[in-house]
Amino acid sequence: MKKGQSLWKKAKKIIPGGNQLLSKRSEMFLPNGWPSYYSKAKGVYVWDLDGNKYIDMSIMGVGSSLLGYSDADVNSAVKKAVDKGVVSTLNAPEEVELAEILCKIHPWAKMVRFARCGGEAMAIAIRIARAYSGKDKIAFCGYHGWSDWYLAANLSDDKNLDGHLLPGLEPHGVPRVLKGTLLPFHYNKISELEDIVKKNGKKLGVIVLEPMKGEYPKDNFLKKVRVIADRIGAVLVFDEVSSGWKMTFGGSHLLYGVNPDIAVLAKAIGNGFAMAAIIGRREVMQAAQSTFISSTSWTERVGLVAALATLKKMKRLKVAEKIQIIGNKVKKIWVKKAEKHGLLITTGGLPPFSNFIFNYSNKHQALKTLFIQEMLERGFLASNQFFPSYMHTDVILKKYEKAVDDVFEILKEAIDTNTVEKRLKGQVAHTGFARLN
Repeated sequence: MKKGQSLWKKAKKIIPGGNQLLSKRSEMFLPNGWPSYYSKAKGVYVWDLDGNKYIDMSIMGVGSSLLGYSDADVNSAVKKAVDKGVVSTLNAPEEVELAEILCKIHPWAKMVRFARCGGEAMAIAIRIARAYSGKDKIAFCGYHGWSDWYLAANLSDDKNLDGHLLPGLEPHGVPRVLKGTLLPFHYNKISELEDIVKKNGKKLGVIVLEPMKGEYPKDNFLKKVRVIADRIGAVLVFDEVSSGWKMTFGGSHLLYGVNPDIAVLAKAIGNGFAMAAIIGRREVMQAAQSTFISSTSWTERVGLVAALATLKKMKRLKVAEKIQIIGNKVKKIWVKKAEKHGLLITTGGLPPFSNFIFNYSNKHQALKTLFIQEMLERGFLASNQFFPSYMHTDVILKKYEKAVDDVFEILKEAIDTNTVEKRLKGQVAHTGFARLN
């Protein structure tokens, strides 16, 4: 057994679930075969604990590293900050500088609060929104993290149906008194939101959604949501944790001229360093003063400095535009090689977070696992999802295309001979949760 796999077995005995993030668990990729841990990461290359070098054509730090891993400019800024001291009794001046820059990028926003990850930043945003509206009920669309306010969506009227809204996200430990506070609607289906408003209008204080994720807004969807929020006096929150900086420089809502009352930016804002920002209209953000939102770790310097360096470089290199091009190139590779080998797939998602599924009834998960296994043997961390970075050059994509060509041929042969499961060296990869989006 390789070092990473051995350490993963040990980890599961002393860390619940084995690690801190569901999306990085080894069983989500290749049970008993995934390298699990890295010793070094640079650009799009990752080295495991045994010294094996891989090209990352998968989720790139879950979409957090648009400049590539261990960017020299960002690292240099962080190292200088570390040498100067990352925390003291006084505040880091960089938080004022970063707040000003974020408000300049998003002219509708006048005030900013900071956190260190998307989940806690969303919890802050919802606390502020509820404090401002004075109402508990929230209409939501999409995935927004692990907090009680969000998982309350899975507290159904029938205990036997808990979890039916977002399969895989169990609400155990969430107070059942929160039942009925979260009301779901699907993206691009404005009629569902209208129905929620009809039933809960006076009690609805917040509307929260990912402005873009799996598809583009249709029929002025975002504008219609904004109109509804204004009509009922609800605070509109845009979760840009995943979509921010990938579709354009700033929040993706800038592409459509629809301004929320609060927006949350995280992940890519620090190119892998822990950083998040909650930006919003002045009168709404001031509601933070009427409640208690405070943490020592939100004052440390590293995240702030990393974000400043990251934003400067992303703007100069026009990273968002490059990300679109790379994402579309990879989707074309999937389609081209699938057609060549007669493999039935369907591609989905937007260029910065694209994916494909195998159209073989209940065989998708086994085929996905076999794809991961065979790509790993060819030196790639790869799955049926791809989050591009600026460092995914044409040279890298050429190597990836050759590997996909070889592996798709193997998959088609496995389908034709009914030997998909037999070719696996371990178990089929686990499924995660399904987004309501």
